[in-house]
Amino acid sequence: MRRVSFLVKPASSACSMACAYCFYRDVAQGRAPQVMSDAVADALIDRALALAPDASIAFDFQGGEPTLAGLPFFERFVARVAAQRDRQHVSFAIQTNGLALDDAWCAFLAEHRFLVGVSLDGYRELHDRLRPDLHGAGTFDCVAAAIARLRTYGLEPSVLMVLSQPLAAHPQKVWRTIERLDLRYVQFIPCLGPLDGAAGRHALTPDAFARFYLTLLGLWERGGRTVHVGLFDDLLALTSGRHPQTCGLLGRCAPQFVVEGDGSVYPCDFYAREPWRLGNVTERSLEELAVSPVLREFLMRPRSRCAECSSCRFESLCHGNCPRMASAYFDERACGYRRFLEQAWPRLATLRKGAPAWM
Repeated sequence: MRRVSFLVKPASSACSMACAYCFYRDVAQGRAPQVMSDAVADALIDRALALAPDASIAFDFQGGEPTLAGLPFFERFVARVAAQRDRQHVSFAIQTNGLALDDAWCAFLAEHRFLVGVSLDGYRELHDRLRPDLHGAGTFDCVAAAIARLRTYGLEPSVLMVLSQPLAAHPQKVWRTIERLDLRYVQFIPCLGPLDGAAGRHALTPDAFARFYLTLLGLWERGGRTVHVGLFDDLLALTSGRHPQTCGLLGRCAPQFVVEGDGSVYPCDFYAREPWRLGNVTERSLEELAVSPVLREFLMRPRSRCAECSSCRFESLCHGNCPRMASAYFDERACGYRRFLEQAWPRLATLRKGAPAWM
């Protein structure tokens, strides 16, 4: 059975928030946001379903803010998939800032079994400062209400927190929010500086990465380990010989199909820029996109290496990690990821059988 996933940007970089650290604003600089047309959506669906009659297909919607494409866009998209599919297994997911999630949206997402991710930054004071709406007003209460509303429709969202330098400084406040909102699934994504390598004001440092996660691990252990924390789940998967869910955690890039509003396809969300454009879904088949010389060049890029790699017992585990996120894990002085793993790996491995003997 063939498996393929699409990261779909139905409203491109358009957003209803003005986040202080938005990486996609940097990536999409110079491109006007474009809501995906019916023609582009149809081409994407038809290309995907033509892959194989028994293929497993995932449509994951992100942004910008994907709900700005409008609920009718999603209703039409899902209806066309249902009408055109053969025996394919199709799944849907959406990552949203939560501002648009009224009853109509929640009912639709529940009816079609969307996996829902909601972005929320740690605790009220920080969230309202870093994730205001377009008028500068805080949004924490609105997002918290959206999480509660999703639950009334039987959906338990996965909450995405951007691990910025200021958030990393207060893991206890973050944990109190997790407990207060009774969050069950939480994932932290490192805040990165601009693609040009400049230092970002909120960008995570390796030292802050290690200190945050080591403190969070202790809070998680004392809290009964009832919360699914993305990095901890990935490491627990590795102790069991399973692949982690997070792309790049094994130190290599997996080819992706990131589809912009105009149908342009890129190999990675972090590199959705013209030099890495594979083509357009309205013009090229998936097979053609998959063998693009641009994709081959992207996957063959040199890996970033840390000065500690040659002496690190975890080198065969991480291989330098995700190349775009490398600055959050290590620098010229030391590796924060290694510092975290040295203390965390033995503690996590006790929760799984069959952990590597070298731990």
